[in-house]
Amino acid sequence: MKRAGLVKAPGRLRKMGWFLAAALTLTVSAHASEGGIPWDKAPNKTNDLVALQNGAKLFVNYCLNCHSASYMRFNRLKDIGLSEQQIKDNLLFTTDKVGETMRSAIDPGQAKQWFGANPPDLTVISRSRAASGRGSGADYLYTYMRTFYPDASKATGWNNLAFPNVAMPHVLWQLQGNRQPVYEVEAEHGHEVSVFKGWEQLTPGNMTPVEYDHAVGDLVSFLQWMGEPSQNTRTRVGVGVLIFLSILTVFTWRLNAAYWKDVK
Repeated sequence: MKRAGLVKAPGRLRKMGWFLAAALTLTVSAHASEGGIPWDKAPNKTNDLVALQNGAKLFVNYCLNCHSASYMRFNRLKDIGLSEQQIKDNLLFTTDKVGETMRSAIDPGQAKQWFGANPPDLTVISRSRAASGRGSGADYLYTYMRTFYPDASKATGWNNLAFPNVAMPHVLWQLQGNRQPVYEVEAEHGHEVSVFKGWEQLTPGNMTPVEYDHAVGDLVSFLQWMGEPSQNTRTRVGVGVLIFLSILTVFTWRLNAAYWKDVK
């Protein structure tokens, strides 16, 4: 817990999720990102326990108010290096039992009444995003959480370059600050088109751009890990088995040669 030790979110922060309707509402339909910008490559930190712990903290503080991870139990977080006491002291905002699943604090009936639909479960959100020729689900999430910008024409006041016309606010805006995309007009096939060139920082956030990118990388890595917690263990076991079989093949080949050497 070296990077950003687990700290309980203040009451105001936890309540913020009730007002930031559909925070992280990732309705990943096949056409969600069509027309959006190319996806950035997400850092793979699923083997970095400190990053996963920070991602868990961000998930609980900012996402769990509206979104559930109903296929993940709090005590499974011991797999990323947290003790049961750390989980109890820092992450149990919606229940008092570490064996409970990660249920959101919002009432499903109220959510459907306020937002038109229940915010989706995020347990396997990283795996559910098809590559679509652009990248992985993690790449999409990493890009998505870093490309919000203010848009007064939207009911939430926000829009997103990776998911144009998304019907959700920017839940991490206090960390990132307000930015607006910068475009340049270029000629393309005889027509003038606006090409995205970068960002202009309107107001600073609580984090620098580099710190925010690292934080989003931690959050996305946690979402990756949560979708398949045993993936890294399975990979290590698989590599070990292949190495064992390779060594066994050499011994078997030599034993076979020794057994048949006098046979004509």
